[in-house]
Amino acid sequence: MLAVVQPLRERRIPATEEELADFELDVLAEFVLARHAAGLTDSTIQGDTTHLRLVRDWFERPLWEMEPRDADRYFGTVLRKVARSTRAARAQALVTYFEFLELRHKVELCELTGRVVECPIDEMNRPRMSVQAQVRVPPTEVEIEQLFDGWREDLLICRKFTPAARNYMVARLLADVGLRINEARMLNLGDVRWELGRFGKLNVRHGKGSRRKGPRQRLVPLINGADRALTWFVEDVWSQFDVDDSLPGAPLFPSERHCADGPGTRVTADVLRRALARAVEQHLPSWRGQLTPHVLRHYCASQLYQAGVDILAIQELLGHSWIATTMRYVHVHGTRIETAIERGHQRAAQRWEGLNP
Repeated sequence: MLAVVQPLRERRIPATEEELADFELDVLAEFVLARHAAGLTDSTIQGDTTHLRLVRDWFERPLWEMEPRDADRYFGTVLRKVARSTRAARAQALVTYFEFLELRHKVELCELTGRVVECPIDEMNRPRMSVQAQVRVPPTEVEIEQLFDGWREDLLICRKFTPAARNYMVARLLADVGLRINEARMLNLGDVRWELGRFGKLNVRHGKGSRRKGPRQRLVPLINGADRALTWFVEDVWSQFDVDDSLPGAPLFPSERHCADGPGTRVTADVLRRALARAVEQHLPSWRGQLTPHVLRHYCASQLYQAGVDILAIQELLGHSWIATTMRYVHVHGTRIETAIERGHQRAAQRWEGLNP
């Protein structure tokens, strides 16, 4: 006869509701700490926890009890008419949270509840994660130069030169080398590596990672005159901020607010967005409300492509994981496509003539 196999681990008494509530809070706190350790920004972590809280409020039970049919009801009814980007972001937050539960607390949850952790988002109910980005056709080169020419003239007469010059410099970097606004504001003074390459490079430590996987570091060359503009900013403007350059972590684009200790505080993204909006309203009014920091990034990609830069090089510059993403950034104002097609037709006609006797 076969003996009955008894587990050696001592059986635990099922947890009370109070113990499970405390455990749920502890797990969420650990989740937030783990995302901080991965290097995600506070805004990204706050966005994910907000998504989780909204799902939890609807479900009214710990999220680890969710099953695929619960996710079907939530995404198929409650979020049926919500924007696709919101549905995708909420689903991805759930997927990330359940990955954390499976990696860190799968055994413990089984002991406490008798449940095996399983993500409720599967291939059948997963909302489309790759939301088609809105087409952002940037201004022409003439329009961008009109904007920055007028902005430079304002620096000569503005009341607060130092913060105005900082805002101008950030916008120039977005247009010249295609940085994201958060990538620019998170740069340190030590991230400007003049000794690298022909023009110097920026050590972008807080590049956006795909699907909330944490920052992706890359080196960005100071092309399109960004080296000269940044030299002017560092030598003539940066020293006027109340920043201690002897301390590690001194921000390249500081806030004008006084900092009692530490290397200094950084300018916020909202300040930079408002400064660009004011400059556009004054110097390029036809683009009022349309020219955002991200559109300047599209402008950079489009200008490089029209100049003949290889699309793979543009992908590397922008820090994209997929070439398809980079292709959405390329918008050609001129007749590049038409000219290429016309030349192709001419070559075909010439070959056909050579075949005729």
